[in-house]
Amino acid sequence: MIHNRLFDTTVQQIKYEVIKELIRAYDSGELTDIFHDVPIKIMPGPKASLRCCIYKERAIIQERLKLAMGGDKQNPNVVEVIDIACDECPVDGVFVTPACRGCISHRCMEVCPKNAITIVDKHAVVDKEKCVECGRCTQACPYNAIILQKRPCVLSCNAAAIKVNADKKAVIDNDKCVGCGACVYQCPFGAISDKSYILDALDLIKKSENNTKYKVYAIIAPAIVAQFNYARIEQVVTGMHELGFHQVVETAIGADLTLDREADELKEHGTLTTSCCPSFVKYIHKNFPELVKYVSTTPSPMVMAGKLIKAMDPTAKVIFIGPCTAKKFEYKQDIAKDFIDCVLSFEELQAFLDARDIDVSALPDTDFDNASYYGRIFARSGGIVEGVTDLAKERGFEVCPIAMSGLDECKKQLLLLKLGKSPYTFFEGMACDGGCVNGALCLHHGPKSLSDVNKYGAQAKEKSVDGSVRLYELAKNSDKKDE
Repeated sequence: MIHNRLFDTTVQQIKYEVIKELIRAYDSGELTDIFHDVPIKIMPGPKASLRCCIYKERAIIQERLKLAMGGDKQNPNVVEVIDIACDECPVDGVFVTPACRGCISHRCMEVCPKNAITIVDKHAVVDKEKCVECGRCTQACPYNAIILQKRPCVLSCNAAAIKVNADKKAVIDNDKCVGCGACVYQCPFGAISDKSYILDALDLIKKSENNTKYKVYAIIAPAIVAQFNYARIEQVVTGMHELGFHQVVETAIGADLTLDREADELKEHGTLTTSCCPSFVKYIHKNFPELVKYVSTTPSPMVMAGKLIKAMDPTAKVIFIGPCTAKKFEYKQDIAKDFIDCVLSFEELQAFLDARDIDVSALPDTDFDNASYYGRIFARSGGIVEGVTDLAKERGFEVCPIAMSGLDECKKQLLLLKLGKSPYTFFEGMACDGGCVNGALCLHHGPKSLSDVNKYGAQAKEKSVDGSVRLYELAKNSDKKDE
């Protein structure tokens, strides 16, 4: 039986175990037998602990290994469905419970637009062929006896990209999917998961030959401060050096640069949406193409940080580490591919440390402070708004901003903008509720993450974006003089 060590769910724990064993197999040069050995190691049996039988458990582990090794190369989506794991969720749609009292008002029947409800033996009966699952009957029933039962993955997908096929398996519509990963975190059986590029990261580090052929940099999202709660962030940085990274850089410094440029864009154009969340940007492109003109042309903080590193060290290899599935597709896009070489998640970083038996809580600190307060609070909803409001005051123009948390809120505000009825001029969009602190690939989620990020921001030595940007420019100019 898998015991939860660091994560919200057992599903996350299993993903972690798979990645950890894959890394150990890579290190020992024994990748050939992993599809036989790893499932048995993780699910030793003889009795099943999570599924109907031990053989199904091991078969699912084999599918997880495939995803851990990069998944289906023909599928451009970073999120995939493990068919064999997707078979336990109800798909009843509208369901009449035993709480139905057989009342004589028949409100459920009267409000149904498709005449899908009839009364049989004084109880409501739903005709599944006619029902369109509008939910009106669930609201009309005075006893709350009728429920609309949807799969967690379908409910979690605010991009309406998940359907259930004839075999009762979840199917992702790539034309609608924005890669936010909400389904990855919400699926109770772990049947939907993200691809891992851990083997690419391992190769980048190994082939650097201890950073002698080229240097490998890690840029870490500020949400990391709320993740490794058993150690200080400075200890985690030390552990990452032991993994083989030459230097660890805060993505927050890229956020400072993004914010600096977005403030200038806003002043010039008058109306602007952020470009920091790739899922939000993709959502606009797919659902509100007429609003693409308002999307900031400034690259995301991840890309800006990568550009800085490669400006100072053109041969560098850069690996982003964060809480986000969307970054796994963003880094392959034209705007990012020259600056980011690989993306890992916080889950994968934890597995990497443990596979190498690195206990970060026992390590000394490595100094780590190279971003502003505003750059660090990009990790939570409202952080960008705070920064751009401050910069607008400094640069002498007015801004009317809104922070949109989650795709539902984004949809409402974007619709108002489309109709010309929005009072706002600056739109901060985050696909994840609460922002990156609740990204799908965080180790854990909760209100403490928000307070940790705020505290982390307050600890920044640079309190202004301009101060952080000046330090950045000084670093670049210093490196140029040394060349």
